[in-house]
Amino acid sequence: MTDQRPLDGRVAIVTGAGRGIGRGEAVALAAAGAKVVVNDVGNGADGQGASPGPADEVVGHIRSQGGEAVACYESVADWEGAARVVATAVEHFGRLDVLVNNAGIVRQHKIEEVTEEDFDLTVDVNLKGTFAMCRAAVPVMREHGGGRVINTCSNQWAAPIGNPEYAASKGGVVSLTYELAWELDDDGITVNAIAPFALTRMTRDAQQRDAALVAAGAVSERRMKAKEARADAGMVAPIVVYLASDAAAEVTGCVFRAGGGKVGLYSHPVETRTVFRDEHDGPWSFGELADLLPRTVLSQGTKAPHIL
Repeated sequence: MTDQRPLDGRVAIVTGAGRGIGRGEAVALAAAGAKVVVNDVGNGADGQGASPGPADEVVGHIRSQGGEAVACYESVADWEGAARVVATAVEHFGRLDVLVNNAGIVRQHKIEEVTEEDFDLTVDVNLKGTFAMCRAAVPVMREHGGGRVINTCSNQWAAPIGNPEYAASKGGVVSLTYELAWELDDDGITVNAIAPFALTRMTRDAQQRDAALVAAGAVSERRMKAKEARADAGMVAPIVVYLASDAAAEVTGCVFRAGGGKVGLYSHPVETRTVFRDEHDGPWSFGELADLLPRTVLSQGTKAPHIL
């Protein structure tokens, strides 16, 4: 497709659009012709605080480039707030075609350090917020004949590196994406997810690990600088524009790794090895499993690979 404005006439919502990846997505969607609701509470990467400044700045930038945008400061973690985000799109632009669920928070913890507040806030924003936005948006998309939902998961779903409550919330987003892709297939609504690769406020821990690797001589400073250059947050946006367009009308139920010039596709989890016995033989005994599983199902290892 050579059209430089493939989203003319479309209306999009981007949550968490005040900074980083969400900002890049909102700006790119507007440049592609979409009218954009820039949703951002304006809080920190850990979910604390609030300010209209980030959303307002992005709206100002889009308008300065000749695009159309409006700010919205509602929290997606509240079901009524999510409904008001969708209502903002309808009230200002008359419809909703594209929903990009980007809002998210992260707190750096090991399992024993996680408090109930940490867990609740992380799941509320990352998973409940994504669910609430989909719940509010789908009826409006159905009314207008279809739409695009693009969720944001994380590589920590597939390659854990700590932050258990965060990994759990993003794994939930992947499961929700698969389910909704199936549920909404007959409604002309595609549902996909991206696991972004970028350096943002939420990935400071990765920067710290990289610095430690350089200091230890495990990785060269030159390689790390190259990695930083590739990790510009704006490099995630092209896959979002593609998935929002007619070019991706048949693409649904997919989870992409995107950023740094790379676009990859994750495989759907499948059973890889099985053993089976006839139901008339009754359940497996402990001794049978202890003998059989290492030679069959577990013959290629007992730990899941960490694909970084």
